[in-house]
Amino acid sequence: MKTKTIIELITLSSSIYVLARETNLLDKLNEYSEKGKDSLNKMMSDSKLDENGNEIEFVDQLVNKTNELKEQLNDKIEELVIQFYKKINVAHTDEIKALNIKLEKLESSMALLEARLNKLEA
Repeated sequence: MKTKTIIELITLSSSIYVLARETNLLDKLNEYSEKGKDSLNKMMSDSKLDENGNEIEFVDQLVNKTNELKEQLNDKIEELVIQFYKKINVAHTDEIKALNIKLEKLESSMALLEARLNKLEA
């Protein structure tokens, strides 16, 4: 009976945790959408000029801003991936190849030393 109650409590707490996470996610999305609206309204109200002095159309401004955000996102993703690899201390393939080469050299040295030892014993 106690095991069943503990399992039910664990299930209930995990369900509450998932709901709380989803609520936090929805709050974050709402916050980002509000910021996005404000940024979009600001961008529409600002008139930008190109090198010829002509006003840039909204669609062109949107494309330029999208490209900037894409670059920022790529930089942030790269930074996070680097941090992730540092945290879990993953050896890169180049390091693995170098270690394999070093291992082969050590094995050949060990074989040579064994041959010398056998020659001395004989």
